[in-house]
Amino acid sequence: MHVRIKQLEAALQPLRFQLQNHTLYTRLLGVQDIQLFMENHVFAVWDFMSLLKVLQNDITCNSLPWIPGKNATLARFINEIVHAEESDVNEMNVPKSHFEMYIDAMHQVGANAQIIHAFITEIQQGSTVADALENAPIPAAVKAFVNYSFQVIATKETHKIAAAFTFGREDVIPDMFLEIVKKSENDSEATSYSKLTYYLQRHIELDGDEHGPLSLQMVATLCGDDPVKWAGVTTVAKEALQHRIFLWDAISETIKQAQEAPVLV
Repeated sequence: MHVRIKQLEAALQPLRFQLQNHTLYTRLLGVQDIQLFMENHVFAVWDFMSLLKVLQNDITCNSLPWIPGKNATLARFINEIVHAEESDVNEMNVPKSHFEMYIDAMHQVGANAQIIHAFITEIQQGSTVADALENAPIPAAVKAFVNYSFQVIATKETHKIAAAFTFGREDVIPDMFLEIVKKSENDSEATSYSKLTYYLQRHIELDGDEHGPLSLQMVATLCGDDPVKWAGVTTVAKEALQHRIFLWDAISETIKQAQEAPVLV
């Protein structure tokens, strides 16, 4: 591993420890909690794709006439990630993006996908991301998380965008989800959460075995030996992790309030 990446990961360890030991995980006790989690987390799934596509635009040639890119290795890295994230196959072997798989999983577990659908429709009709977020009935931390991603995109500095894309990912939630999903399926033989299970398994497989290492290599290649770029990457990585923690705080509080709400009979 690149020595600078080792140094960066060491600098990020306190924030990653907060994320990995967040109280949110102790609140995920059943399917109702997963529903609330997914209804908020889906916005992070969505904005991840915008970061990815900006990186593809920056690193490869998407204009006409085509000209060779500056770094074929980086182009291969990013195209491999785009291929899987934007056009993977679901459990029925049907091509779908991971975002679409997540939406399908939301429907199957009974989560409300109307807010994210309305958000995307508003953007399709010409609204800015900031305006569409402002109109969405979601916690302020969810809005801040997505707005931060687009603030980084607006810098047009590829190494910083790569940092926002690479760091701050959740690496505990998939295992936690799988445990809850399996328990819920065992509690009711008629219930199936196959789409969520498949999505999570793909998430673990690709991020752990392929996308994670590729992303780290991408950051190292983009920064090279430039200390200014490494400093910028460190700042963005820390900020991205902090926004992820704030996002977890908000979702945890939403679930807590739902769990403590009186049951109407």
